[in-house]
Amino acid sequence: MSPEGHILIVDDDAEIRRLAGKFLREHGHKVTAAQDAREMREIMATGPVDLVILDVMLPGVSGLDLCRDIRRTSNVPIIMLTARGSDVDRIVGLELGADDYLAKPFNPRELLARIHAVLRRMRPSGGATAAAGTLLAFSGWTLDTRRRELTNPEGVVVDLSTGEYDLLLTFLEHPQRVLTRDQLMDAAKNRIATGFDRAIDIQVSRLRKKLESHGGPEMVKTVRGAGYFFVPEVKRS
Repeated sequence: MSPEGHILIVDDDAEIRRLAGKFLREHGHKVTAAQDAREMREIMATGPVDLVILDVMLPGVSGLDLCRDIRRTSNVPIIMLTARGSDVDRIVGLELGADDYLAKPFNPRELLARIHAVLRRMRPSGGATAAAGTLLAFSGWTLDTRRRELTNPEGVVVDLSTGEYDLLLTFLEHPQRVLTRDQLMDAAKNRIATGFDRAIDIQVSRLRKKLESHGGPEMVKTVRGAGYFFVPEVKRS
């Protein structure tokens, strides 16, 4: 990953591509732009991209469909651009694996701040977790925090989006205790937007489905009116 990251902007609005691209380049990022699904796929096939800014309303293949397609093969962070006040697009985007969203029209400085926040979460941390050990084991699963890699009891690596990884790591660092929604968002550094309370619920739902997809026991319990409780014991090595 380059020091500031290679950003791919996918938007059919030429003015947004030009202005956002200019602003991000001025702040040290490498920027490539695409106006539709075809151009996006060509760019992503030619080399690595560190983050995708993806407009929901694209001609032909929608941004939501592209988000779903990207998640089938890649964990690259995705920030969705949505119409202001369009909670449906935000909810669907998060369910499909987007890491964050920003409503149009947006302030370029807010976009830059959100990009930096997502990229920081993607970079390995040298904090307390790494110092105490990089492997966290629970109910036959293992999370390698150095590689950011989750392995299920059958030894298969399970893909996690940035938000899902942050959330799981927070649960593993605070197992068998009730965590409120605010605590989860703050601890995972993943406060997507004020006033959008369903964001963390969607992230928990996606993570829960992946952890329980192999038919194992319930790992994340909902505590009505309080938050969430991670059931398994966690061992660190």
